[in-house]
Amino acid sequence: MKQDREIDIVVYGATGFTGRLVVEYLNNQYGVNGDVNWAMAGRSASKLEQVRDEMGVSAEVPLVVADSSDLDSIKSMVERTAVVCTTVGPYQLYGNELVAACAAAGTDYVDLCGEPGWMHKMIAEHNESAQASGARIVFSCGFDSIPFDLGVLFLQQIAEQKLGAVVPRVSGRVRAMKGTWSGGTLASFRATMAAAASDRDLINVLRDPFSLASGFTGPEQPAGSKPEFDELLQSWVAPFVMATINTKNIHRSNLLMNHQYGSDFVYDEMMLTGPGEKGEALAHHITNDKSMAEDQTQPGEGPNKEQRENGLYDVLFVGQSNDGDVVKVSVQGDKDPGYGSTSQMIAESAVCLLKNPQAASGGIWTPAPAMGALLIDRLQANAGMTFTLED
Repeated sequence: MKQDREIDIVVYGATGFTGRLVVEYLNNQYGVNGDVNWAMAGRSASKLEQVRDEMGVSAEVPLVVADSSDLDSIKSMVERTAVVCTTVGPYQLYGNELVAACAAAGTDYVDLCGEPGWMHKMIAEHNESAQASGARIVFSCGFDSIPFDLGVLFLQQIAEQKLGAVVPRVSGRVRAMKGTWSGGTLASFRATMAAAASDRDLINVLRDPFSLASGFTGPEQPAGSKPEFDELLQSWVAPFVMATINTKNIHRSNLLMNHQYGSDFVYDEMMLTGPGEKGEALAHHITNDKSMAEDQTQPGEGPNKEQRENGLYDVLFVGQSNDGDVVKVSVQGDKDPGYGSTSQMIAESAVCLLKNPQAASGGIWTPAPAMGALLIDRLQANAGMTFTLED
């Protein structure tokens, strides 16, 4: 049984920028010798020791040397551990062996993946073995895609209470966001673009909103690729850079929940820019922004503590019934989305799996069907997130 393993949670990539933030959170939130026995893992024992000492983490926290190029070390790590929490990306470059090893060993797994091509490949290759071993492998446990995946779930739960049924149409609208993407996110973006340049099948996966829904194809979805006027909110909206991964995960969640949102479910995700000419101009400016493609931030680089603490995000979700009834909820976070909040989300996802062995069976999951309300409760209690019904 996983519960009998030597280590509850191992942070793989603990010496990297985001990995260090996960370690800091676990240390502050759960301490040492508490009810969560966690460890730090990475390629270099000396670097692990250095980071542990720099961060003031107890010498009692175990250090595990593991490297994606050394299969024996990966196998040894996952067999000792109940849950692997990995920040080592791009996952398409460094994640294949780890997912395979977790699926084989029955070890639970959470990551920060926003790479749909790789996720599509992992589902095809390892979902069955994870089901057989009992490994619960949950992709996208950071800003992509927890606020969005759980936001839609929360809205549908409210719709059932208020309207008596789920709604077939939901829009995600980013109202505010202060923060930046990580060097790791940029590296993943570049790796995906490089792979797509030589692989037509991957291009099709990236374009298809149902590419993670394992053969299911639903109704045509909004493109969300150019500025438009949102009649319901009376505001201009612009494309949102993370919509391509979030929408795919939300459609996979619907599939894994036996189409709880309906087989005709439609979802789109954009940024609110405001009404009038000013809102329209901002929407066009965002649409033409190339800063992500041109950004030179490298993995391991990111905002300082003050910048992370001063970050925030606010996402509005609007659900409509076929009769025109409207339900609105919001999901907000009190830290920089790409680092401060993301490190807390993935840590709480790992703890949620650890403490709730009944939450899901083996397989490759998204956050909502794997952990649902259990994770919403943890994030609100511990990670500075709020899920709110709006007027």
